[in-house]
Amino acid sequence: MKPEEIFAIELSGVTKRFGTIYANKNAELKVKKGEIHALVGENGAGKSTLMKILYGMYRPDTGVIKVNGKAVTLKSPKDAIDLKIGMVHQHFMLVKTLTVAENVVLGEEPVKNGFALDYARAKEETARLIKKFNLILDPDALVSGLSVGEEQRLEILKILYRKADILILDEPTAVLTPQEIKHFFDIIRKLSSEGKTVVLITHKLKEVLAVSGSVTVMRQGATVARMETAGATESSLAQFMVGRPVVFQVAKAMRTKEELERSDTVLSIRDLKAMSPKGHMALNGLSLDIKKGEIFGIAGVEGNGQSELVEIITGLKQPVSGSMNVRGKGINFPCSSPRKMFDAGIAHIPEDRHKKGLILDYSVAENLILGRHREPAFSSPMKMNFPGVDAFAAKMAGDYSIYPPRTDLRAGGMSGGNQQKIVVARELSREPRLLVVSQPTRGVDVGAIEFIHKKIIETRDRGCAVLLISAELSEILSLSDRVGVIYRGQLAGIFGAGEIGEEQLGLLMMGGKQ
Repeated sequence: MKPEEIFAIELSGVTKRFGTIYANKNAELKVKKGEIHALVGENGAGKSTLMKILYGMYRPDTGVIKVNGKAVTLKSPKDAIDLKIGMVHQHFMLVKTLTVAENVVLGEEPVKNGFALDYARAKEETARLIKKFNLILDPDALVSGLSVGEEQRLEILKILYRKADILILDEPTAVLTPQEIKHFFDIIRKLSSEGKTVVLITHKLKEVLAVSGSVTVMRQGATVARMETAGATESSLAQFMVGRPVVFQVAKAMRTKEELERSDTVLSIRDLKAMSPKGHMALNGLSLDIKKGEIFGIAGVEGNGQSELVEIITGLKQPVSGSMNVRGKGINFPCSSPRKMFDAGIAHIPEDRHKKGLILDYSVAENLILGRHREPAFSSPMKMNFPGVDAFAAKMAGDYSIYPPRTDLRAGGMSGGNQQKIVVARELSREPRLLVVSQPTRGVDVGAIEFIHKKIIETRDRGCAVLLISAELSEILSLSDRVGVIYRGQLAGIFGAGEIGEEQLGLLMMGGKQ
């Protein structure tokens, strides 16, 4: 066999079923040694299941797995690690109270005197790998003080310490700034140049084109295409993913500066100050106005006060000082609450749908009426009106393309994109006056992104004011009428649509000057 035909990974005929649902159906994947290979597909297409099979977390019902040309049986992640396979999951698995070096060696600690942790050796080996792969970390730093980008580099460092030659990275750039993404690309190119094989699971097609050598597309559990990246485009990949053409830039009428000045102010905030959970000043005198029929986007590195701003507006947190006015009425602190904000016409699509947007053990129908269950359409003083709930849920499932359209199913069993559609449907169906939306398309595929963007713009066009917070700068620039950059709890600048690009935004987000 010629060297260029040697595959580090070969999966063929892989089928995995959960009950009556096929997660994978005769799926195929071939990845050459030393290449960066992208694995793309819609939410629920079977990408993560296929990679969990490769990592030994699931066992396939049928199919063959080959690693470096040899058929293998993987009964657990330990079997995969023994074959030098490592996986970085979308949700990091770090011990916040330990140092970088302690996290790296956790489970495979070097010892001295037969039992004690040899921290000097752990630190030395950690520092060696950091230098070799340009990971830019301090071995002595506590994980609790790391940025999201640093935490991701630490996860990569952990699997390199275990001598992984095959690295599976699940949505690795979901919360990174443009500058951090560039550094991440440099890292995985370095890994590839050192002979490591990288499988990149991502929804971001621009990144697929920028960094991968080849790409596999999955749809409904099956492999539908494999190609060299040089012959692919965003449009062609998206069409393979969803089975139809996808619109990347949703059409919207632009709001001129004069129109915004004439519009009523829906949200007015002055000199808002708030503490973070860690006890530092998260918001430090922030002021802003959002107009009726406007999308005001806020761009910033996570941890600069965005979460605290959202929590105050939605009644989940009380500020230290400052004032807030919604539709001409002052909000009394510290007497605000989620119920009062709900009654004031504020809807909220939270950044974490699992923790704050859904009750995963409830049905789709039950989640669609959360907060509205006391309304006459859904209940009487004595009992719930389940036929009314079911009729409303069925309409929402149709209007928002929630799939499968079984509203009796448990929300936790739905794909990420469909879970997000449940939250979006519930909040927008209230016809809010102010919509606060955080990371609306995080972990969501291109088809769902297109749909959610369209719904947000339709909401704006009905006169709703929208506060949009997103780590996706392309999303901020595509949807917003005005863009504010948040840095250390203050707005570092406000720009009209078209007045600033991703590079300048990224620079301001890091504290630089335009």
